[in-house]
Amino acid sequence: MKNIFYSIKRNSFILISTLAIGGLYSCSEDFLDVEPEGVPVGEDFFVTGEHAMQAVNSIYGNLREWNNIAFAHLAITTITSDNAEKGSVPGDAGFLDNFDNLTVTPTEGQLNGYWNGQYQGINLANQVLTNVPQINMDESLKARLLAEAKFFRAYHYFNLVRAFGGVPLRLSVPLPGEQEDPEQLNLPRASKEDVYAQIVEDLREAAQVLPVNYDAANEGRATKGAALGMLAKVQLYQKNWQEVLDLTEQIMGLGYSLTPNYYDIFRISGENNNESIFEIQAATIPGNCGASNSQWAEVQGVRGQFGWGFVEPTQDLVEAYEEGDERLDATILFRGETTPEGDVISESAPNPRYNQKAYVPSFVTNECGYGRDQNIRILRFAEVLLMHAEAANELGRTEQALETLNMVRVRAGLEPIESATQEELRNLIWQERRVELALENGDRFFDLVRQGRAAEVLQALGKNFVEGKNEVFPIPQQQINLSGGTLTQNPGY
Repeated sequence: MKNIFYSIKRNSFILISTLAIGGLYSCSEDFLDVEPEGVPVGEDFFVTGEHAMQAVNSIYGNLREWNNIAFAHLAITTITSDNAEKGSVPGDAGFLDNFDNLTVTPTEGQLNGYWNGQYQGINLANQVLTNVPQINMDESLKARLLAEAKFFRAYHYFNLVRAFGGVPLRLSVPLPGEQEDPEQLNLPRASKEDVYAQIVEDLREAAQVLPVNYDAANEGRATKGAALGMLAKVQLYQKNWQEVLDLTEQIMGLGYSLTPNYYDIFRISGENNNESIFEIQAATIPGNCGASNSQWAEVQGVRGQFGWGFVEPTQDLVEAYEEGDERLDATILFRGETTPEGDVISESAPNPRYNQKAYVPSFVTNECGYGRDQNIRILRFAEVLLMHAEAANELGRTEQALETLNMVRVRAGLEPIESATQEELRNLIWQERRVELALENGDRFFDLVRQGRAAEVLQALGKNFVEGKNEVFPIPQQQINLSGGTLTQNPGY
């Protein structure tokens, strides 16, 4: 059984103020006045170095929460894109059709789930950043834990700003005097630019402290490469090309490499390998099924055999792969096929295609449910190479762009590209990014938006994408209501 260093439950210590999430203030707060049972009160926590470690571990644990890896996450990041449809069977979780069709309204519950999941992570990070500096403990470890918290605060804000645009920017837990002040608790939306600026600041500070690697007992924690890679991605979305180039070249010097066999990346035996820069850790702990596993794979597994059957890869995605591209069979699991591990996919499966990156062989333990051991890949070295290629091309450095692009293509069994104009190469890199990362880390919809192609691509597939509206999702109506109208809605909703 693989090591898991943060089986601690997210609620193992009291969240000092649920209102610290931001935009969650209401006139009636009686429902908050409930004494927690079985957990330390705030003044009994954040006293020792062990408390600091537990608090940071809880941030990792939150990454696996339902709202962060299942319906809400998949609905917003993947089902909205040209890579996947809702899947499953008609009528099952029919609300996901609204994401598939891009007809989602502010009252849709998955929007609120996604919002809450990200702000739970931000709140947990802020708990650490507010309270851990006062703890008397090893200063080197303290600095590292604070850097991990900054990495995750940036990660969650990046998810929010891409999905909603400007959002409330909460950077600390309210102090005692502020907890009675509605203006301190009920924050308005910050500008998109201010949110991005804070993300960049957090990631830069985290990268200065985080180690390049860890010992086996701490495998899976955020590293320097993870902070630099996330920062490169944030700069990519802001078209800061020189920053992207410099950051990716720094990562390329940290010792990462491509896994020779693409299929191996997504097997449990391939977790945390030399291509992995950051992935959400999951494991089955016998007798404690609520501790460290996730349902990411189960939600997408073949219905009737392995899971629920959601997130059906589109035929458009199948046709995006060139002939001979080894990534096709490693990404899409077809009805009736036999996997390399010997599982025969039923000819009568409800959908013709499933996400093979979420496939876990039947011989792996199902004690807590199918696929609960499967890690979720967030950032790989291949993506760093593609970011490098895109930045180099935008800066007019064609040879550099071709070199790193071809590293990814050759690994997939394809011929290298010898020459291309800047515009041709831009489209080739975008295409390569699609097929390399498909159904994996939830970037496709947001990539189409940043590339300015969302309307063209998604309308061609019959989705109701409206320019000037659907580049972002509606602010959840529940959050607007709780804020008493302080939060404003996005245009068109």
